[in-house]
Amino acid sequence: MTETTSTTESADIPLESLGTAAARNLATTTKTEPQMQGITSRWLLRVLPWVEVAGGVYRVNRRRSYTLHDGLVTFTNVGADFQVIPQELTELALFHRITDEELLAEAASRFTQHELAAGDVLAEQGSPSETIVLIAHGRVGRSVAGRYGSTQELDTLTDGGHFGALEAVLDDDTWSFTATALTATTVLTLERGPLQELIDRSPDLQARVAEIRTKVDEPQNAYGEAEIALTSGLTGEPVLTPTFVDYDPSPREYELSVAQTVLRVNSRVADLYNQPMNQTEQQLRLTVEALREREEHELVNNREFGLLHNVDTGQRIRSRTGAPTPDDFDELLATVWRNPAVFLAHPKTIAAFGRECTRHGVYPVGIEFGGHQVPAWRGIPLLPCNKIAVSASRTSSVLLLRLGEKDQGVVGLHQTGIPDEIEPGLNVRFMNIDEKGIIAYLVSVYYSAAVLVPDAIGMLEDVQIDATV
Repeated sequence: MTETTSTTESADIPLESLGTAAARNLATTTKTEPQMQGITSRWLLRVLPWVEVAGGVYRVNRRRSYTLHDGLVTFTNVGADFQVIPQELTELALFHRITDEELLAEAASRFTQHELAAGDVLAEQGSPSETIVLIAHGRVGRSVAGRYGSTQELDTLTDGGHFGALEAVLDDDTWSFTATALTATTVLTLERGPLQELIDRSPDLQARVAEIRTKVDEPQNAYGEAEIALTSGLTGEPVLTPTFVDYDPSPREYELSVAQTVLRVNSRVADLYNQPMNQTEQQLRLTVEALREREEHELVNNREFGLLHNVDTGQRIRSRTGAPTPDDFDELLATVWRNPAVFLAHPKTIAAFGRECTRHGVYPVGIEFGGHQVPAWRGIPLLPCNKIAVSASRTSSVLLLRLGEKDQGVVGLHQTGIPDEIEPGLNVRFMNIDEKGIIAYLVSVYYSAAVLVPDAIGMLEDVQIDATV
């Protein structure tokens, strides 16, 4: 039997030598710097190529495009009854830039709700397209008939997805795909008849329909850009096709955003308690870390310039099964097929992807990236970013980026050389000392991000990160 000797000194037991508690009064304590659990790897800030924005504004010039606006719509519901929010109809190409709230409200009221079971067909390839379909809840798969008798899957639409807004106003148009409910699904539909009544009564809608028909007929390339007419395969002396490159008349501009705070330090603390560590420096170090964390959060989530909100609708895909599978990652790579640089995902999403790879018998090889061993898919690093949120229903998203101005990718924006700068784009400015002896410093970081062309970023949306039971 082994006896355990307590190292705790007791006042009841006389000591035969100097005790450790008393000895510590003469010893020097070794201390760490203040630790902060909120500091993350901040991979996005590391991998973004940073562009100097000397004037505080970055303008992205593009070729003129004839692509039509098309976003996701939002619904309200009371129990099982859904209603599209009228203002959300402007996410449809047909109602884009329509500001008449009464017209939008009437259009929203004309949608009727339908409940579908898995396998029900909403639209059949080749049949007349006379209905606008909004998906309130559920999953709808779109497919086309293959050349050799098979069915080829196109994509999967879920909550907020829609189709038919363009086809419903084009003459003699038919469905170019078959849409089938994959699960129990709730949809709202608007038939061509009630829609045409609204168009006949609204000059704004009539103008929008005319604009849509004009844009559809304009010569354009596969990306919706105005065509550059060229002549090739010449023999003899044919007359060459004249052309010019038209520019977007309203290029987007990105203004630098700012995250700021006022750091307050008691002058008595700064004077007397600076050994062995400078109190002001430690306060500032942790404040800067928090600002950099906020900067990355804004670069991902800001509604104006954040990456999650600047993914083009055509660059958003949905998982076929809910979980992030290798097939989904391959489809995501197809959206940014030209020089993809990095995946970004929440650590739990990366874990879910790893489980799916194991389930499919696929074992990706990690790579060395930025001095670290990281997971990868098809040689593209899969970097953790906890700023990509996990929803209450345990879903998240995966981003794929092409980087740099040279490759027409995603870039970070900042301005260096600002007054009292201590890091690129971050400065600390003395403000004042108040009557209580409190020193105040204004700490600011300036930043933004820009997507140069739509196919520079793709997103796998709403993947389930928890294993299904």
